[in-house]
Amino acid sequence: MLQIDKIQEDEHVILTLSGEVDASNSVDLDNALQAVMEPNKKILLDGSNLQYISSAGLGVFMSYLEEFEAQNIQFVIFGLNQKVYNVFHILGLDQLIIIQTTKEKALQEFYEA
Repeated sequence: MLQIDKIQEDEHVILTLSGEVDASNSVDLDNALQAVMEPNKKILLDGSNLQYISSAGLGVFMSYLEEFEAQNIQFVIFGLNQKVYNVFHILGLDQLIIIQTTKEKALQEFYEA
């Protein structure tokens, strides 16, 4: 099961994922990202309560990489546990998506860019 919460903070939006992202609910993640996409937006993804992500879930992120760049959207993931981070790392997504350990470090990415 996947729960997605959205919080608007200052100049950025935080999507918090809780549970598991798999083929059956990756469309929910896709819809949540689509709903917050705006040019020049800053999007944080809090993965601290994410226990599992499948290739379908990773595919959702991959499908947005070009659109993030085209619309000048800053996207940072933070708080992944080691198991979930390893999935991103094995597929090389940690080279394409900024992944930080804490919310504070993730926010720094927005203002150092």
